[in-house]
Amino acid sequence: MLSSPFIAPMQFEDPQAAYAQVVAIYDANIAHLRDTMRRFVAGEDVGEHVRACYPFVRVHTDTVARADSTLAFGFVAGPGTYETTLTRPDLFARYYQQQFHLLLKNHGKHRLKLEVGTSSQPIPIHFSFAEHEHLEGSLTAERRLLMRDVFDLPDLAAMDDGIANGTHEPRAGEAQPLSLFTAPRVDYSLQRLRHYTGTSCEHFQKFVLFTNYQFYIDEFVKLGHELMASPLSAASGSDDYIAFVEPGNLVTRRVGQAVQAADALGAAPPRLPQMPGYHLIRADGTGISMVNIGVGPANAKTITDHIAVLRPHAWLMLGHCAGLRTTQELGDYVLAHGYVREDHVLDEDLPLWVPIPPLAEVQVAIEAAVAEVTQLTGHDLKRVMRTGTVASTDNRNWELLPQRTPERRFSQSRAIALDMESATIAANGFRFRVPYGTLLCVSDKPMHGEIKLPGMANQFYRDRVDQHLRIGMRALDLLRALGVDKLHSRKLRSFTEVAFQ
Repeated sequence: MLSSPFIAPMQFEDPQAAYAQVVAIYDANIAHLRDTMRRFVAGEDVGEHVRACYPFVRVHTDTVARADSTLAFGFVAGPGTYETTLTRPDLFARYYQQQFHLLLKNHGKHRLKLEVGTSSQPIPIHFSFAEHEHLEGSLTAERRLLMRDVFDLPDLAAMDDGIANGTHEPRAGEAQPLSLFTAPRVDYSLQRLRHYTGTSCEHFQKFVLFTNYQFYIDEFVKLGHELMASPLSAASGSDDYIAFVEPGNLVTRRVGQAVQAADALGAAPPRLPQMPGYHLIRADGTGISMVNIGVGPANAKTITDHIAVLRPHAWLMLGHCAGLRTTQELGDYVLAHGYVREDHVLDEDLPLWVPIPPLAEVQVAIEAAVAEVTQLTGHDLKRVMRTGTVASTDNRNWELLPQRTPERRFSQSRAIALDMESATIAANGFRFRVPYGTLLCVSDKPMHGEIKLPGMANQFYRDRVDQHLRIGMRALDLLRALGVDKLHSRKLRSFTEVAFQ
């Protein structure tokens, strides 16, 4: 076996030094894989098997004592050994350093040290390629088949979601998990994000909007280009975005911002990807990403499964819904405070008996944003926005089912609106410890004879989309200003939670 140089574990009391060691181990192993792959593509005999492994970080404590912290993360649950593999330290630099800092701060350097070394978890060859490197495309069919014998391939057993689902049970003598995701699981999602959204994971921001209609994306693109055309000012406040990125990694820099060399590599794709992503970039990564997930809970689960590894600070669903109450009007808003989960895509991961609670910080921010953008208060605000339960279904044509059984269930649940994606996005937020919220807009009332007609729908979209989008963006501004310390709720954490956010 041709293995990369093994770097023995070392202990650290400084988070920056520990992070630097992670970088050194990862870079050495990735360089080994990339160099060997180039030689393999050139036809060289590189040996029977080639292997490189991820770095790991491990902590051990013998006491339950730790600093009193209001944070929902940054500490281990109790005595024991905790460990996780790490990947892409370039992408997760701030994140890793913050987690390392909190562990040392909350447990004390005299009680806990960070141990960093080379793990035994192989890096799959598919996860070693650089962003614009496609060496495998020049291989013959015979050589491509041989690659499966020479290099490690992705191992699904190393990237399941047992930790996040609360079903993972370490084997005897095995360390307990330190993070929700192993390095292979993270790498897998980074690859999928590029495929589904048409943009690199480096462009994703810490606050995310999801929508199920292209109209919202059109308005987001329009707003993004308008912002880029105006210079930054000291008083810009919440709109201090420095770049706007579209599918194909097409980058538009704000007026006065220096163009970067990598910008030239971007190009509009010949066709949009399945769930195109767009990004308003802030220098600290706390801008807004928006993804058009299309229709259905399967897409909603797919994209949130993958964005979750980026550890966003919040995600919100903005979309259209069916109003279920006679008192609702087309264009009214629905702020979800509960969900009826008839989407079924998460039944194996998150049992239906698990409640998906409203998060106070998110609910308050959304309501404040509605009031600010609409300039309504009191009764006038309540007239256009109702708080209540949203039912999500996996059957787009639920109205056609016989005996009106869905209607009866929706009435029993006290639901006020129906869609196909919101419950999935909220439930996956709960599952992955990502603060979530939903603000929908009533676009039809099928139970009351008001269905979408082309002319009516087009007028509705023109009247409401811009306002709805601005409300969602303003809500994220308010959550950003609130601060990460207050945003990540302890109600999303389990009894014995992992230390990493």
